[in-house]
Order: sequence, then C-alpha cells, then structure tokens
Amino acid sequence: MQEDLARVRAAAAREIEAAATEEALEAIRVRYLGRKGELSVVLRGLGALAAGERPAMCALANAVKDEITAALAAREARLAATALARAADERIDVTAPGRRRPRGHVHPLRAAEDEIVAIFLSLGFDVADGPEVEDDFHNFEALNIPASHPARDMHDTLYVEPGTDVLLRTHTSPVQIRVMREHPPPLRVVIPGTVYRRDDPDATHSPVFQQIEGLMVGPTVSFAELKGVLVLFLRRLFGAETRVRFRPSFFPFTEPSAEVDMACVRCGAGGGAAGCRVCKGSGWLEVLGCGMVHPHVFRAVGYDPERVQGFAFGLGIDRLVMQRRGIDDLRLFYENDVRFLEQC
Repeated sequence: MQEDLARVRAAAAREIEAAATEEALEAIRVRYLGRKGELSVVLRGLGALAAGERPAMCALANAVKDEITAALAAREARLAATALARAADERIDVTAPGRRRPRGHVHPLRAAEDEIVAIFLSLGFDVADGPEVEDDFHNFEALNIPASHPARDMHDTLYVEPGTDVLLRTHTSPVQIRVMREHPPPLRVVIPGTVYRRDDPDATHSPVFQQIEGLMVGPTVSFAELKGVLVLFLRRLFGAETRVRFRPSFFPFTEPSAEVDMACVRCGAGGGAAGCRVCKGSGWLEVLGCGMVHPHVFRAVGYDPERVQGFAFGLGIDRLVMQRRGIDDLRLFYENDVRFLEQC
C-alpha cells in the first residue's frame, strides 16, 4: 500500500503542475480525491492490513491527501494570478493617450506620378482615366495600328481570352481615343495609369509598369507648342538648366514623330562622361516619345483633320524614377521590399 500511495502522490503532482486551466485542476481533484478517485481506491485496502500497520498507513494516506489538496490550491492561485496579469495587459485604458499607428508613405512611383500630374495641371491640362481591360479597337485600330501592322509585335499583348479582342491595355493611349470620342475639341488631358505587356521581368522590363500620356487638340496646335510644353515639363522636373533635344522617330499614331532626350542626370555632360553607367557615355537619356496626332486617328474618333490638329506624348514613369534616383533594377519597384521603399 505504501508503494501505491507514493505512485498516487507522484502522478497527481505531475498532472497538477501541467494543468493550464481551472477546469483541468477540477478534473484532477475528482480523479484523485473524489469518492471513486484513485486515493479512495487505495484506502479501501486498509482493511486487509494487520491492525498494527493501519495507523501508520492512515497517517500516510492523510498526508498524501493534504499534499494533493495543497498542490491544487497553489496551482489554482498561480493560474488566477496569471489570468489577472494578462487581463491587466489587455485592458484598454480609455484615459491613456492614444497610440498612433505607424504611418507609411506614398510609393515612389505614385509620388512621381503625382508630381508629374501637378506640373501638367499647372499648364492647364485635365486628368483623364480609363479601363485597364480594353478592346482591340481602342488599343490598336483607332490608333492607326491595324491587325497587319508590325507595330503590334512591339506590344507583346496579353489577351484576356485567346481568340477574342479583349486584352490588358498595352499603353494608356486608348484613353485618348475615349476622351476624343466623348468630348469635342479643344481639349488637353494627361492620362496616368498602369499598363501591361508580356515581358519577362528583368532589370529594365516588367509585365506591369506605369505610363503617363498627354494629348492637346485644337484648331491651331503646333509642333512648336509641343516642344514648348515638353521642355518646360522636363525643366520643372529636373531643373531649369536641363538641356533637351528632339530626334526624328516613328510612331503609327503620330506624324511627324520624335524621341525626346535630356542631358544625363548623372554626368550632366553633353558629350558624355567615360564610365557613366546611366547614359553609357553618350551624355543623353531618352525619356519620352511624342508627335503630332496622325489624321487617321482623328478620323477614327470623328474629328475632321482639316479643322483640328494636335499633339500627343507618352513616357514611362518607372524609368523616369530610375533615372532620377539612380536605380538600376526595375523589379525593385514591384517586389515591395520595405527596406527599398523606405529609401525612396
């Protein structure tokens, strides 16, 4: 019987120490001290002992019972104290000063977009927006890019469903078409937004990137006005001394067309500086494309090209920010690494 009492004492002590709730402690009390508990089972064997052994075994049994009872009470007190401390930690003190949540900041691409839009707003442009899921007419046909036009190969289009004309817009130019179809001239708008092309991500390409385009239409809009607007824009963005040049180019939706370059933001040398990793030693950075709106585009939206003319331009916000900040990998903008974003 002495071995049985020792076994009950040890087992009860282990279970009490491991109990995590008051309910678990009550279950242990019933299992060991209840009328049908393990200690009661052991005590029923007292009658089989010799008369001289019973007093000692009774004293030992009472001591085990007292130890189990004391251990239960101590463990219950500790659990109650822990619960009280947790409640104090979790309690809302309505009289305490509020704790401000940490504030983030605008994504560097959105910050650049806001800055660019603000410049054009100051020049009298409005802001337009349109759907990112487009159809073939607005994305290609109305922009003088028919199905057989080789320029389509440059866009690497993502179609929503194969065999349909529903696609993710490859540029923000479709919004120009929508604006002109809805509003008569004169008009001047800028169109920022996200565009999509089927490009494999690398240091200079992404299947998702940001563009902003501009459109100005009126009876006497000229290429000289186009140059004036873009030179002013670049000098407000990069500094009053920024040098700008225009090079002849080709776009299916403008004629004549031009590429616009600016003096390198890193070396600032017209002839380039050896070893400059930004301009590759040329001294110039290509920043946007532009031109006079093609007559076919005006006809597609119901404008009379004999009565109106206009200019359009477009640039990639991602690469513009890369040039301004000296960033050499486009993917950093979309990986959402907080360490990078906090530096921009």
